[in-house]
Amino acid sequence: MKSWDLLIDPEPRRGAANMAVDEYLFHGLGDPPRTIVRFYTWARPTASLGYSQIADRVLDLDYCLNNGIDVIRRITGGKLVLHWREITYSIASSDTERFSPTLAESYRLISAAIIRGLEKMGIRARLAGTPPSSYSRGNMPCFAYPARDEIEIDGRKIVGSAQKRVAGRFLQHGSIPLQDDEGILGRISLAKDEDSELRRISVSEALGREVDREWAVNCLVQGMAEHFGVLFMPLTLGAAAENAIRRIQERRYEDEAWTLGRSAGPEY
Repeated sequence: MKSWDLLIDPEPRRGAANMAVDEYLFHGLGDPPRTIVRFYTWARPTASLGYSQIADRVLDLDYCLNNGIDVIRRITGGKLVLHWREITYSIASSDTERFSPTLAESYRLISAAIIRGLEKMGIRARLAGTPPSSYSRGNMPCFAYPARDEIEIDGRKIVGSAQKRVAGRFLQHGSIPLQDDEGILGRISLAKDEDSELRRISVSEALGREVDREWAVNCLVQGMAEHFGVLFMPLTLGAAAENAIRRIQERRYEDEAWTLGRSAGPEY
């Protein structure tokens, strides 16, 4: 049985730090093949832009600044996400034997494993089909529609994910809302003139009760372990790792040129 590393952050981090940890884990992959699964939370509401998005076309930056909402840009693709009362996962892997070398197939495999974890919570979910072309072309937020092979319940998205691949390694991270976001996403999104009604559902809404975060993470860990047939080994980040993460955070995610205009930021 293969073993994978499991990192469950003990404390919430600010948005720039969370993205720096994921990038650090991604950079650390190599030979022999390795897979790291991480679960984490956010110190404050955070608007997350996809790698190629133009900030002032999709996000009300003034509203974010005036209301204590952090803004970050991911190295992964996808659309605008509001991270707050949720579980966030990431998977960094260089195991081309266990994961397909294609983005679409590895994405589907991970979605199936998350569905297994949701089943352990008592939630019946499924892989989504193809969204309307207006979603693919437009500036709607991530949770406006379930994209192909994302996870939905009766047409409402419960997990939104994005991936980056370089040669034989990839990073995928995603948002699993535990509770309603109090309408914050609708206020920060500029997609007011599109069919931008959020087709989103949280874990608590799906179950009809409040959900304990630790319990939900344990269900997801068990589901992934069973689906992939792996044993998880706890991973902690030491002082050297935290110093490297801080350097990534300062160089990229605290750089306004990167956050607000990708072409002006540091090269990846």
